[in-house]
Amino acid sequence: MTARAASQSVSHCPSGCLSSRLARRGWGEDGIYWVPSRSRFVGAISLGFGPDGKRVRKVVTGKTEQEVRDKLKSLHDELSRSVRSSRRYTIAQAVDDWLADGLDGRSPATVAKYRHVLTPVLNDLGNRVLTDLTAGEVKAALGRFAATHATETTSIARLGLERAIRHAEANDLVSRNVAALVETPKGRAGRQSKALSAAQAAAVLRASRQDRAVQEFPGCPPRPPALMHAYIALCLLAGIRTEEVRALRWDHVDLDGRADADPPVPPSVAVWRSVRADGDTKTERSRRTLALPAMAVAALRELRAHQADDKRQADGLWQESGLVFTTRTGTPLSAGHVRRMFKDVCEHAGIGADWTPRELRTSFVSLMSERGVATEEIARLVGHSSTRVTETVYRRELRPVITTGAEVMDAVFQYPQTG
Repeated sequence: MTARAASQSVSHCPSGCLSSRLARRGWGEDGIYWVPSRSRFVGAISLGFGPDGKRVRKVVTGKTEQEVRDKLKSLHDELSRSVRSSRRYTIAQAVDDWLADGLDGRSPATVAKYRHVLTPVLNDLGNRVLTDLTAGEVKAALGRFAATHATETTSIARLGLERAIRHAEANDLVSRNVAALVETPKGRAGRQSKALSAAQAAAVLRASRQDRAVQEFPGCPPRPPALMHAYIALCLLAGIRTEEVRALRWDHVDLDGRADADPPVPPSVAVWRSVRADGDTKTERSRRTLALPAMAVAALRELRAHQADDKRQADGLWQESGLVFTTRTGTPLSAGHVRRMFKDVCEHAGIGADWTPRELRTSFVSLMSERGVATEEIARLVGHSSTRVTETVYRRELRPVITTGAEVMDAVFQYPQTG
């Protein structure tokens, strides 16, 4: 049908409206019309009558009749799958609904992270009607996002879109997840994780132990060095995640052990909790009990004495939490507390401030590998579900050549070294 013919077919309707023609159509029947005032083809599906007696319609428009036919076909496909999305339901609304209802059990920090990362994408795509959104549009928007963000951040943005649309899909608001069809584009090079050398690690431990105080926040009374010294000792010498250390309780710490047991039980720490919303560790394998190095035992003993002093000085302001690492009033340390104090220690150690607390764990893996500890054992110590995780996440810190076998065999057979 040409535009002229379409126009003539509705010329008997003075206003150019569709109501008189649509009123004669039954449920599910389609109508395609040329509307001169809009210079577009309009297609409509009649869905019967609503509770108020008014006819319910879904309308689409297009520049060509074929475009409208394609859109009507998509509408029929959606109706057959019980998709009931409004033409006003946008991708921004889908993300808001997912953040509000689709992240049960996740911490407010996780929700805030997704909202922050998705904001630039929603500035680009947010007003698009969800059912009209295409994989091409998602790919283009993520490409623009990747131009100014790291690949890892771009991956989080794509995953957030996919999960938000999946949430809408589960609620019959869209028929397919176009974000799942898109690969994450390569973004800018992010900051590479790094590990302390043995000399740098020793410098950090010395700096944290020296008789100097560090501040939780600017303007706050400084804390004694025992707090960060114990924190660094646990992360660096035992490989415990920083979120696990912040959630550690005194009743999960055994500083005495049982030397008279058979076999003897060394001082240890039970890593069973984290600061995640559910309080559990990152994975099931992350629940582990680790023997403590002597330096960590001494640091925790000193910290316990300082915490007892804080409790006495706080008097009625102390809030008992049972946590090992707390503020002066017994409340939990935040990630911001730790970052600020750790940066101060690193600057004092002379290694610069461009370090994060999580790199203490990376350094643990590096130091273990340098000493010839097998990857399987390192994975057990750090609580990874498999060696694949250890090798993938910490591949830059692992020794490229495993020398343990050669060293043992040389020692057994005492074969003379060549060269």
